[in-house]
Amino acid sequence: MAEFTLPKNSVLTQGKTYPAPAGTKQIRRFEIYRWDPETGANPRIDVYELDANQCGNKVLDAIIKIKNDIDSTLAFRRSCREGVCGSCSMNVNGKNTLACTKSINDFPDVIKIYPLPHLQVIKDLVPDMSSFFNQYAEIKPWLSTKTASPERERLQNKTDRDKLDGLYDCILCACCSTSCPSYWWNSDKFFGPAVLLQAYRWLVDSRDEKTEERLSQLDDALPLYRCHTIMNCTDTCPKGLNPAKAIAEIKKLMVERQKAT
Repeated sequence: MAEFTLPKNSVLTQGKTYPAPAGTKQIRRFEIYRWDPETGANPRIDVYELDANQCGNKVLDAIIKIKNDIDSTLAFRRSCREGVCGSCSMNVNGKNTLACTKSINDFPDVIKIYPLPHLQVIKDLVPDMSSFFNQYAEIKPWLSTKTASPERERLQNKTDRDKLDGLYDCILCACCSTSCPSYWWNSDKFFGPAVLLQAYRWLVDSRDEKTEERLSQLDDALPLYRCHTIMNCTDTCPKGLNPAKAIAEIKKLMVERQKAT
């Protein structure tokens, strides 16, 4: 049987505990991953107890409360607080989600918060998204045309416009990609669910005129076909999108392209 060991500096340790004030009636317990590269210490789990009556009802509200009132050293990303920007994506009780839209009441017991899995951690709950966005740039996520620009705009009928629903809604939070085992092990070459969903968004856009070039880029065993339809991506998407279906549609386009040649 194969045996695996983690590097010594990657083993989690127990950190500090910040108890709620005496007399608090509704205590919510949060266990949060902490790591500071400047200290050289192992990552740790710090425990924070909050008064539920003194905090908003979203996980992000609790994190902000902790940073503002208990521990200002806690690092995390956030921006819109409305599920639009994707900045506050993290792993809550084992599932990737947006902290700003996830209710504390969805978890009856301890709430365990970690950064998105299988990405390098910059600090605490802040993962390094550089590779993810570099791959996004590779698919050229903008309208590409060959014909001359019209005087006003490129028109699209309602039927073609409806094809974009469930695709343009992606906010690039990376929840789906970082829940995908294929992406964990091949993130340097496999584009992952989020980027492939975005790729399909341009493939299916009737106004785009570079379909052949886009398909040629994806027609490789690594960028596309590392998807094994595990469906973690669709299960975890906080926007309710279906990246697995988009990937399947790209594969269908590949088959049609091969038949035409």
